[in-house]
Amino acid sequence: MSPEGKTLLNIIILGLGFMVMFTAFGTCGNIEQTVIKSFNSTEFHGSGYTSMAIIYAVFSASNLIAPSVIAVIGPQLSLFFSGLVYSGYIAVFIHPYTSSFYTLSVLLGIAAAVLWTAQGNLLTINSKDSTIGRNSGIFWALMQFSLFFGNLYIYFAWRGKSHITSLELTFYSGVYGTCLGAMTQFGHDAKGLIGLSGILIGVGEILGLELTFYSGVYGTCLGAMTQFGHDAKGLIGLSGILIGVGEILGGGVFGILDKCNRFGRNPVVFLGLFTHIVAFYLIFLNIASDAPVAPEEGTQMQAFIQPSVTVALICSFLLGLGDSCFNTQLISIVGFLFRDDSASAFAVFKFVQSITAAVAFFYSNYLLLHWQLLIMVLVGFLGTITFFVVERGVISSRQDSYYDSI
Repeated sequence: MSPEGKTLLNIIILGLGFMVMFTAFGTCGNIEQTVIKSFNSTEFHGSGYTSMAIIYAVFSASNLIAPSVIAVIGPQLSLFFSGLVYSGYIAVFIHPYTSSFYTLSVLLGIAAAVLWTAQGNLLTINSKDSTIGRNSGIFWALMQFSLFFGNLYIYFAWRGKSHITSLELTFYSGVYGTCLGAMTQFGHDAKGLIGLSGILIGVGEILGLELTFYSGVYGTCLGAMTQFGHDAKGLIGLSGILIGVGEILGGGVFGILDKCNRFGRNPVVFLGLFTHIVAFYLIFLNIASDAPVAPEEGTQMQAFIQPSVTVALICSFLLGLGDSCFNTQLISIVGFLFRDDSASAFAVFKFVQSITAAVAFFYSNYLLLHWQLLIMVLVGFLGTITFFVVERGVISSRQDSYYDSI
């Protein structure tokens, strides 16, 4: 096999491993708050939003040590041991206790920092300047198939149910066991950050906020909409599937078209902003304002329009498509600019994203939907403008290098 073929295979293995792992964890996070509201009891008093806030707060702080961990044990073992912790977090839901739930939240935050820093490191190691955009798209598309498989199960298993038990989550522990075997294959053949802060303060905030929204808040909102009838809980799974379809489509298309893009990354990032603005506006009209914080029996408030399942699912697709626009281009530009220090660069990237997500999960316990949407719109504009400025500098440096070589 040629060196180019071997590195491409590494990217595919990396993407498939993350796909299997997040089939379990991603789906678990999507339904977590809904499940917890169903089995809160004298033994357990927890909040999915609070758990996620803890995870991302610790995630952010742990990015300070993640590059050192990877330097000592290597990216492959870093991914494997992080996977063990992810598996433990999911196993808590089989018989949840408040103490173990929040303890594993802390440990998962540490593991997540190591996991994603190692992922960025391996992606960069196995890419050249000419293939970093393509490989980012391939990885992202493969990983996002996780949203399809896990949420397909939720859709069929939860249709018509108003009460969810922890026993129904054992499915994810079984799936996650497969992931541990896949993770040992990660990176099998793999061997100045001031400028980065400009990108990450802006775009990292977008990714943190919208990650919180599509992975935890929006599914909870759909499950709380009594106007959707007895199938409201099942819509959480269907919504996750369509988010995955948007992610896969975006990652695949942007990966394939990367070499044909003469205008840089800006058009794709602008498309991400546009699709998210449209999605946020439709969600504002279609979903009741108190849906994120409604009790188990759901919300009785009315939306601005007659709630529509079709509109809700279109928004799910747009959320996934917009997320893929931002993520593929940010991974690409970070890998391009910081090839010689990719582990530290991706650690800084995840630091900004995760601290923003922690704040968002915390305020999701209290803020009504329209305030959450307004925050994402404002930060979205700020982050997009920031990315445009940095990308313009990248294009200018490419042109200068070209003229210097003549």
